[in-house]
Amino acid sequence: MQKQHLPQLVKGTRDIYAAQAIHRNYIIDHIKAVYQSYGFMPLETPALEQVSTLLGKYGTDGEQLIYRILNSGDFLAAFPPVSADTNYKTLLPHIADKGLRYDLTVPLMRYIATHYHELIFPFKRYQIQPVWRADRPQKGRYREFYQCDVDVVGTPALWVEAELLAIVHEVLARVGIIAFKISLNNRAILNSIVTQMGAAERVNEFCIIIDKLDKIGKDKVMQELISKGFDPEALAKFAFIFEIQGDNAAKLQLLRTSLQDNESGLEAIATTAELLTLLNKLGIPDTHISIEPSLARGLAYYTGTIFEVTLPNVDIGSIVGGGRYTNFGETFGLKNMTGVGMSFGLDRLHVAMESLGLLPDAHGLGTQVLFTHLGQEAADIVLHAIPHLRHQGIAIELYPEAVSLKKQLSYANKKQVPFVVIIEEESLKTQKYTLRNMDKGTQNLHTAEELITLFDGFKAHMPA
Repeated sequence: MQKQHLPQLVKGTRDIYAAQAIHRNYIIDHIKAVYQSYGFMPLETPALEQVSTLLGKYGTDGEQLIYRILNSGDFLAAFPPVSADTNYKTLLPHIADKGLRYDLTVPLMRYIATHYHELIFPFKRYQIQPVWRADRPQKGRYREFYQCDVDVVGTPALWVEAELLAIVHEVLARVGIIAFKISLNNRAILNSIVTQMGAAERVNEFCIIIDKLDKIGKDKVMQELISKGFDPEALAKFAFIFEIQGDNAAKLQLLRTSLQDNESGLEAIATTAELLTLLNKLGIPDTHISIEPSLARGLAYYTGTIFEVTLPNVDIGSIVGGGRYTNFGETFGLKNMTGVGMSFGLDRLHVAMESLGLLPDAHGLGTQVLFTHLGQEAADIVLHAIPHLRHQGIAIELYPEAVSLKKQLSYANKKQVPFVVIIEEESLKTQKYTLRNMDKGTQNLHTAEELITLFDGFKAHMPA
């Protein structure tokens, strides 16, 4: 007998069951509400993009994580027999010219390039959709995950960075997260440091390596930089960025001293100081903000302010990341198109809120009232009442089969339905129906009018 094959999930993906979906929708609703209150409008783009659109935007390490889709049909027909030692990279452009989107920023810029003359600038959009990365799965990190992006494209104003971080503050406050840290830096500061080290052309490589700091630690980062040919003496001069101490003012002063002969670096430091002032005016205290000159955000397209948000009470990595990109649109034919954006990682935020006990009780968020089915005549009465109750915003079910009451009550109990209306043969004569409170195990007789009044009353106490 052939062994039965049990279906399995693809590693790094997961099914979202009802309670999780309710919680995720709860988080998304709060994020959307804040985004919209700042004047952002929604956008959705396809899961598939041309590989040519995706390449050249994320750096070498990022591009290795792009999922490619095999072309349809006999895509090898035009090739001679492929030997075992053929490098797969030479085949990819010919057999897979489409890929799953890696993030939502590249699709945004592709959209702007193709709809440029239809848009109003500054262009403000939010986008909440899944992305895919062939990454190593770990806690809070999946190969398929949702990003909740918000971007402003078409203005260099520093006010935009400040507003985005104000959005972070407001969203976290809405969902009950009080303790958080905004790590803040500017890629121009890192560019200036690498230039001072005599390796200006290797900025992206430097940033990709130091972006591993949280994962592998300072010593291994330094070892990797040296193994890649960065000058050990120059590295030692700027090693303080990995363990910088003091308040934000002291950190900025140390950077000014170290980069006193670099005009670009001093400019970026001044921009960062101005951003701190704006954030204070928006009600975000310094206690939530930390200047971190080692923060790199490895993606190659960042050019200005960069930031990440972490939760000191939850070991899950950053839940928000973003920054300014100035030259990103050039690969799409958009000259001088500056933008700034950020993304909440929905999956990580969900895990963090679960860990902190901040998710609402999913009890009662599904069916609120179950009507039993104990015969066709009783069911006919319910069918007349159900539309009215649903129009009142109450989630109603009629049990689909005329089976034993015990089985129907068991169904309601397993689904955590808080109320059950039992219409028995006696009810048809007395016009009174049994309302059973499943939590308390109590039940009382009520007329149809009384039930409607009761439902209107408890509806106000149901979780939204």
